[in-house]
Amino acid sequence: MLKKENLLRFGIAIIFVLIGISLRLLPHPPNFTPVAAIALFGAVYLSRKIAFILPLIIMFISDIFIGAYEPKLMIFVYGSFVLCVGLGLWLKKYNKVSVALGGSILSALIFFFLTNFAVWVFTPWYAKTFSGIIQCYLMALPFFKNTLLGNFFYVTVFFGAYELVKILIRKKAQAKYISVFEKI
Repeated sequence: MLKKENLLRFGIAIIFVLIGISLRLLPHPPNFTPVAAIALFGAVYLSRKIAFILPLIIMFISDIFIGAYEPKLMIFVYGSFVLCVGLGLWLKKYNKVSVALGGSILSALIFFFLTNFAVWVFTPWYAKTFSGIIQCYLMALPFFKNTLLGNFFYVTVFFGAYELVKILIRKKAQAKYISVFEKI
């Protein structure tokens, strides 16, 4: 049973890598991607090891095609997804819809604050003053909106689909169990 379960988790991970890469490469509104949702999902339903590797593989492979950017910024982007996995590990204890949606908000905030702080620090685009960092965050608000909407959408789809499949499998198993006893 354990081998089947590990194989299933590995299969889910491969599917999520393919989904994550594909949806980053296909045209989409800026920051409306499934990476944070995959990080949260992986932490809640997959092994810790897979959960931490998933978003990094998705980002690395898709960045090969999209194009690399300032390495210091990439560290903050990738790091924000690692923190989302950590958030997901914390969420795992509660396993409620409201907690998953709250995780969507918190992961969007993590990404927003970390990556835009890095933009402010490592690029010449904004003055290195208090007003400069405020301007940086204000200019990023449309991206934050897309990140938040993307997280809500993909968390709902991934978590919802997984829970729905679990319910359907449970019902199918119960139906088989009942039919066996009806034959007796």
